Formats: sequence, C-alpha cells, structure tokens
Amino acid sequence: MRLLHTSDWHLGRSFHGVGMLDAQRHFVDQLVGAVSRHSVDVVLVAGDVYDRALPGVDVVNLLDEALVRLTSAGAKVVLTSGNHDSAIRLGFASRLLERGGVHLRTRPADLAEPLLLPLEDPGAGDQAAAVVAIYGIPWLEPRLVAEQLGVETASHFEVTRAATALIREDIERRSASSTVHPVVLAHTFASGGISSDSERDLSIGGVGAVPLDLFDGFSYTALGHLHGRQALSPQVRYSGSPLAYSFSEATHRKGGWLVDIGTDGVSSVAEILWEAPRALAVLRGTLAELLEAPEHQWAETAYCQITLTDAQRPARAMERLRSRFPDTLVLGFDPEGRAPAAIRSYSSRLADAPDDLSVCCGFLEHVRGRVPDDNEKAALASALENVRVREASR
Repeated sequence: MRLLHTSDWHLGRSFHGVGMLDAQRHFVDQLVGAVSRHSVDVVLVAGDVYDRALPGVDVVNLLDEALVRLTSAGAKVVLTSGNHDSAIRLGFASRLLERGGVHLRTRPADLAEPLLLPLEDPGAGDQAAAVVAIYGIPWLEPRLVAEQLGVETASHFEVTRAATALIREDIERRSASSTVHPVVLAHTFASGGISSDSERDLSIGGVGAVPLDLFDGFSYTALGHLHGRQALSPQVRYSGSPLAYSFSEATHRKGGWLVDIGTDGVSSVAEILWEAPRALAVLRGTLAELLEAPEHQWAETAYCQITLTDAQRPARAMERLRSRFPDTLVLGFDPEGRAPAAIRSYSSRLADAPDDLSVCCGFLEHVRGRVPDDNEKAALASALENVRVREASR
C-alpha cells in the first residue's frame, strides 16, 4: 500500500498581497498527476487545509474539485483539521463523504476511529489479517478539549498525550485479532522541528511543543504545521507546505513523502517534489548594484524581497527597483557605512534644530534615511511661509 503524505495546503492564502489560488490549482494538478503516476492508494492531509476558518466560495470550490479529482484517480483521502481551519465547518458531512472515499478527522470524539485498510499477502491466502489503521489527530486547542480528553492541565503536551493514549488503546484492542500497522496524522509542533516565518503564533509566548516520544510505536506519523519538509526520525516526518508562503521559505524544496507499507510494516519512504510556479528571490545590496548586476537576471521574473544597503535611502527606491524587478513585494533598508552623526536619536537632533525648516528637514531625514534634496527643501520652505502668512492674516 502506498500513502502520500501532504499537509498545510492553506487554500486561499495570499503572498504579500498577491493571490495564490492559481498557484494552488497548479499544485492540485501536480498532486493528482502524482497519484496516478505513482499508484497512490491514500492521500494524507495533516491539517491546515484552508488558510482561514471562513474560506471564500472560490476556495471551497477548489477543495471540492481537488477531492473529486483525487478520488476519481483511485485514491482515498484522509484529512485532519489544523489551527487555521474551522474543525466544525471542515468536518461537515463527514459520514456522507466517507462513502465517496474522503475521510475527515476533525473531532476529538473520532480519535480512536481509524480508517482500516487491509493488506494483501499473496502467500498467506485466507490467513492474511494485516491492516493499515490510519488515525487522525486534529489540531487540539488545549483550553477547549482538556476536559473532553480528561486532562487537568490544559497544555499541548497533555492533550496530545491523552489523544495518543486513546489511539494506543484502540491499537491494542485490534491487535488481538490482526496485525495492525498504525499511521497517525497530527497537526502539531513536535520538538526538533525547524519553524519558518509563515507559521503564525498559536498562543501568547510561542508554540507549545510536544516531545517525539509521544509518537513512539506508530508505523508512521504524518505531521503538519511546520512548512519545511523534514524528518524528525525515520518514522516521524513533516511534509511541509506545497508552496512557499513566506520569503523565509525561499530555499525550501517543496514536496511530500511517499510511504510504502507492506505486511511487515513500512518498507520505504521517498521524497516527492512539487514544482514552484514562481521563484522567490531574496536580494541585498545598494540600489545601483542591484539594478546593474548581471547575476541577478534570474530574479527579474521572481517574487522579490529586497534590502537596500545604501548609506542614504534612495529616492523612488521601489519605483526604480520595479523597473528591473517588477514583482518586488517587500522592500527594506539596512544602511551600511552610515556616519555616526546620522544615527543620533531623533529627539537629540530635534533639540538642536535652529528653526522650523530644520525641524521639517530633520523629520524627513528620520523617516526616509536621507537628507532632503534642494527641491524638497524649497517645497518645505514655501509651505512654512504660506502658514506664516495665513497665521498673520487672522
């Protein structure tokens, strides 16, 4: 049996103001193609299917289309809800959807209700009794589920430990009559993972991590929440998001994991990669260097995050950068070599200003990182003079 581990689709997300629905459709095309090409039996989606609890109509339609295409390609789909999803809305009509091969695990009440898939052993005849049992742990908000799970301390560790204990009890019960190879989906932050900027804080003070040993004994644990694909152990892995959702992910190789399970358990785990529709470029340098350097030609068609290092902030910086890099989405300034006088506090420079024009010029320098040019000084002087005349005529 072959499983394809994915997570964190974040359907409906934008990238620094740029809509990503077309890029997400491109991912769905690749996913459906991979299911057919690699003869995938089950697609796993470990949470954050949507980016928001109330997704738009076009976003819901995209998920509907994806599920129809995946099941038509011959795969079953198992989805859990993440912290970005509304578990109630995502889980709507779950019993009805199971008839079509889509299995939703969005409620704590379903933690010990696995999808059971028999494994065939050609040499065992009618005696073959090995099954893959796929369990789903949705995002568990500790304050909301602690009482339901019977734990006194509302923490990520305690509720996840209670969830995995329920799963282990069910595995033990089923193991009395068959060989069970348990696969667990969980949307959580497991210790040892590497985070990136697009995972939003889940609580004040940071994310509550859970230790890896909570997943000991499972044949495979398909994690979601972190956007970088990574293996925390041979049996515990993050698939990462299918697309980059922040510039901190510019160096990620986006993909998932193909997991093969036989009667003896997991036999192999192999990476599968997704093609990015647009490259991401993180550039740094002076404005002149960036506009002239031939080695940056590849970034002319990429989404760009640019940090300018000019000692003084250039005029019309974004406009000039976009003449070469039209999809510059983020612009920052980190001056190098600025004279000590230029980094005095604004209040100290304001105290030394001899007149109103110097105050205005000092403010422009403070917010722009460069001194006003002659035209700007003239405009400020004219505006101040008009104010003086108007005040004097009252």
